[in-house]
Amino acid sequence: MLNKILSLIVLAKYGQLPIDLRYFYRDTYYCQLTQLKYIFRDYIFKKKYKDIDFQGEFAPELQFVLPFAYWHYKNGTLKRTEGAKYTKEMYFFSPQHTEAYDIRTERGNYNFEMPRILYSQNYDMKKWLPVPLKEHYQNQIYQYDKPILIIANRYNMEWGGPPISFYSIEILAYILERVKQNYTVIYNRPRPHHITMDNSDIYDMNEHEWLEKEHPDVLLMENLFRENKGKANNFNHLQLMVYANAEKFISIHGGTATLASYFGGTNLILSKQGPEHHFKCYEKLYPKLSGAKIIHAKTEDEVKRYVDEIFSKDFVQSR
Repeated sequence: MLNKILSLIVLAKYGQLPIDLRYFYRDTYYCQLTQLKYIFRDYIFKKKYKDIDFQGEFAPELQFVLPFAYWHYKNGTLKRTEGAKYTKEMYFFSPQHTEAYDIRTERGNYNFEMPRILYSQNYDMKKWLPVPLKEHYQNQIYQYDKPILIIANRYNMEWGGPPISFYSIEILAYILERVKQNYTVIYNRPRPHHITMDNSDIYDMNEHEWLEKEHPDVLLMENLFRENKGKANNFNHLQLMVYANAEKFISIHGGTATLASYFGGTNLILSKQGPEHHFKCYEKLYPKLSGAKIIHAKTEDEVKRYVDEIFSKDFVQSR
């Protein structure tokens, strides 16, 4: 009944929008109403009671669940957290974290116990605090003569079809030609065995082999993991340690871009399509994660322009 009422409200206010977007508006209202039942526990009694359990995808976990858990930790009300494999280091503040799930599911995204899920018309959020991953994981191990630039790529199934937003070898070549002289470039595209899989298949485009042959001075995150000088517990842990020492990121739509937005500095994101565009996530949400400057490119040509303007000024001027 409540869903029907909320659907009518959304239809009256946002009836001109496609139905697949209206669902997100309704879900936001549902989440807000659900939180009302915790007012006394969260703001008056303030005892440790909150169990946070999430099996959804990586991006919404970083966008909404992790900051929600951190708010409860700072509020004194967090009891325990539960998530997928390789997440313990993300919840470093949790009194008790259990890695309960071997796979992430799309259905797991729709956890209405969170103040927000997926996309929202309102990012003026309560019960949400940015998690200081950078401060916690900065280290003396992954430091180099030149500042670090992370290229965080992905090549996955998207919306049940082929990859849409990704950095091809052609674009990587363009970027590297312009940034290598100024930065220590670290390339990161996790293999399936490095991460907890969800409903998106990961494909290969053989760029790791191309990089080792054509750009041997580019560091591969998977090679850093093989060396594991920082004694990381898993690949996610290594990413946190390396990213924490970086200020410049070039990343891709989804969890890849969300993680890169946790570490301040500048993050150039390629996202060609998705509800994030309608809900202006890259303007309203992603900067909140760490105060990072977020630049959204919708095409490869925009990526090239931003790379020239932001990451390779010395290169452009010297030509």
